[in-house]
Amino acid sequence: MARRHDLVGLTVLAMLSVRASHPYELHRFIVDTHKDYVTGLPRSLYHAVDRLARDDLITPAETEREGRRPERTVYEITDEGRRELGVRLRRLLEQPEPDRRTLVAAVSLIGALPPDTALKALRTRTATLQGMIGTIDAHLATQAENGLPQLLLLELECDRALYGAELDWVRTVIGRIERGDLDWPGTVKQSLLEQLLDE
Repeated sequence: MARRHDLVGLTVLAMLSVRASHPYELHRFIVDTHKDYVTGLPRSLYHAVDRLARDDLITPAETEREGRRPERTVYEITDEGRRELGVRLRRLLEQPEPDRRTLVAAVSLIGALPPDTALKALRTRTATLQGMIGTIDAHLATQAENGLPQLLLLELECDRALYGAELDWVRTVIGRIERGDLDWPGTVKQSLLEQLLDE
């Protein structure tokens, strides 16, 4: 059902988990909040809405018209859509990938998860990153023993540095969540997403 990296669909589900909206409002929110991982607007947004509706993850709630503007269909998330949002978002938080836009998208929408679920996903990511770094370190050591020129190891060293920086950052975020330093929405109505959609 879910496309592997449907970041547009994920964003639509997260926004509709806050409140029902029509695609124009969703488009405006994506642009206004600089969700730069969403590409191909507005076409990608309308395709995502069509896919999510076809998969019964969102459903039309009503049609509205303002003045002489064309009618706009307002969509709301279904119960299955809420479950799918949680699954997709947790997966992106848990699993490091070469395409770092997935992490950017996931942390951009992390408030759609309860703090304890987000913490668990980030801790899983931490363990995975530690394993990846350990594998790279072992490979670098083996290659050095075999006399491979340092120039040919730069790619691995770069990966190691990037994963190390990500690991440090994720640990910092975990600490901030554990200490309550982040303004996690207590209710959906209090979220920044709700405020921005109302503007």
